[in-house]
Amino acid sequence: MAKAALTQEDVQRLLTDPSPESRAGAASKIAEEFNAENFGDAEREMAEEIFRLMVKDAEVRVREALAINLKDNPNIPHDVALTLAKDVETVAFPVIQYSEVLNDDDLLGIVASQDETKQLAVAQRAIVSETVSAALVDTQNENLVTALVSNEGAEISNQSMEKVVDTLGESTAVQEAMIGRTKLPITVTERLVSMVSDQLQAQLVARHELPPAMAADLILQSRERATVTLSSEGDDNDVSDLVAHLHENGRLTSSIILRALCMGDFRFLEQALSTLSGLPLTSARKLIHDPGGLGLHSVFVTKPGCRNRNSLPSRPPSLQPASWSMMASVITASNTPAASLN
Repeated sequence: MAKAALTQEDVQRLLTDPSPESRAGAASKIAEEFNAENFGDAEREMAEEIFRLMVKDAEVRVREALAINLKDNPNIPHDVALTLAKDVETVAFPVIQYSEVLNDDDLLGIVASQDETKQLAVAQRAIVSETVSAALVDTQNENLVTALVSNEGAEISNQSMEKVVDTLGESTAVQEAMIGRTKLPITVTERLVSMVSDQLQAQLVARHELPPAMAADLILQSRERATVTLSSEGDDNDVSDLVAHLHENGRLTSSIILRALCMGDFRFLEQALSTLSGLPLTSARKLIHDPGGLGLHSVFVTKPGCRNRNSLPSRPPSLQPASWSMMASVITASNTPAASLN
């Protein structure tokens, strides 16, 4: 196929045409010929000079036509691509999103510009390096980070992923984007399980090969934390109702009682041990807080069927031995006067 000839007369006519529509049309045609590699060396150099003139055209439509037609070409001059990327959003967006000519330094400069539309174009590129991804994560912008994490072509380091969870982990949009990725660091997966909804938990476990036992344990921990938090925000009647509900449904376990203790929710602890021992709440409370721990032991010694005061205290069937021992130690320590700890 013969190379197209681009003459000085063509250039002169292009640059002096008073019609923006004509100049935009000419820009498209020259760009198309340039993309098709129909120019010889001399014409190619001339076309590049035309591009350098047209990126300064006063009419936005001319620059838009140039940007749209050159966005995919990996052979356009770097200065032309960068000038277009720094232009108004309608001109810059396609070049920023698609041009392979732009390097990481160019993209970092665009991210630093704080123009959200241009930043979004960076996040949506076919390939985003770890360095550029880190800069986008640092913006802490929910829309940008969601777009970045949704982009499988974005290389995101473990450190950046952890930062996403730290700063935007509560965002449902970000959660869904992270779960949708082909691969997630196991540490991020573990953290997400305790943050997302039941529906998203199922997707997370299925997509990222989390062992069922680990997933079940993480979900249980998450629910227990939420339950204890709920308890701490209610009044005494709320706590009583909650403990009764948990007990009736077999969920008043050593794990949740110990978690309440570690979170400092003594009301939950007192109500739980009262329920499990069968003692009135006021009696259980006094015994639990008896200095030295003997009172705590009595909570279970006085449970029906556990009357032998010469034997070690019994524990409720729902409490595991290790948990009961740890719980007793923590409560005993909390009841010990400060002076005796020296």
